Amino acid sequence: MSNTDTKAARAPASPAATERKKRGPAFWAIVTVVAVGGGLWFANFIHRAIVYTGTDDAYVSGHLHMISSRLDGSVTEVLVAENETVKAGQVLAQLDPFASQVALDKARASLDSARADALRAQAALGQAKAQEVQARAQVAEAHAEVGQSSAQLDLANVNSGRSEKLFHADTRTISQSEVDTTLSAKAASEATVTAMKASLEAAEARVLVDSAAIESSAALVASAGARVKAELESVRDAERNLTYATITAPADGRIGNKNVEVGNRVQVGQPLFALVEPNYWVTANFKETQLRGMSAGQKVEITIDAIGSHVFTGELDSVAPATGAEFALLPADNATGNFTKVVQRVPVKVVFDKESTQGFEDRLRPGLSAVVSVKVR
Repeated sequence: MSNTDTKAARAPASPAATERKKRGPAFWAIVTVVAVGGGLWFANFIHRAIVYTGTDDAYVSGHLHMISSRLDGSVTEVLVAENETVKAGQVLAQLDPFASQVALDKARASLDSARADALRAQAALGQAKAQEVQARAQVAEAHAEVGQSSAQLDLANVNSGRSEKLFHADTRTISQSEVDTTLSAKAASEATVTAMKASLEAAEARVLVDSAAIESSAALVASAGARVKAELESVRDAERNLTYATITAPADGRIGNKNVEVGNRVQVGQPLFALVEPNYWVTANFKETQLRGMSAGQKVEITIDAIGSHVFTGELDSVAPATGAEFALLPADNATGNFTKVVQRVPVKVVFDKESTQGFEDRLRPGLSAVVSVKVR
């Protein structure tokens, strides 16, 4: 072997050759795993891009009750703390009930007075009806007396005529005194008939007076009854106002934004607490172009930024009847010369599957940011 061949054999290998010698089976196994993982990730990415449509313009929503005072007054007790869990009907705060109690006592006194007036009016009506019945009886009696006196007058007329004929006859079977007696009886009967007719007219007049008294008493009864109803409503209103002195929770939930302390003077409508119900859903604002394949009942995947990688499942509940811009305080007016088309977003309500939220109930909060993916195919 020549010196040249010996030097060539002793020359160090190139870096590339050395690197190839170092790449053993482990290296290629790692490369294979990475390649397969990348391929699977890419395939999953393509699959999700085809099957799912999503948005990160989403947030957790819930029932938020702003509890305010329905009565003016001073706060005497505050019975809950910030972030405390409460039950429906639990007392949260107490206002001074003195003014409301006084108003209730006055309303009850007015109601008692109105009821007494109603009883007096009812008694007067009964008395007027009794007087009318008595007057009608007197009318009937007067009619009978008129009939009786008229019959007596007829008899007196007959007797008078007969006596005059007999007195003027040739035989003169009766005397002048007898004629005078019959004429006197006739005059007396006529006077009696006239008196009875006057009594009848007076009795009928009393019936009219008593009928008018009945109508007047009936009107007083109706007025008293209306006043009783009005006073009763005043009592109910005062009782309701007295209950407003006790501020209670309208539903189960947690207290937040506590804004009241003992001794504060509160006004009607002043917010004192916020109560958040433990019932959440997600409001996702999808582009209008994403709604084509969406419908109620489709499965949804949800991730919450504050919770991390946990994937919640849910269901698409409903789509809003208008875009978010239409619900804005000042909707856009596109009937102008500087119109620019902007892709609108439509609120979509997504409800959680109860099973997927187990263990996370205390970590969900209205307002948390979310990412929503809807399975459309």
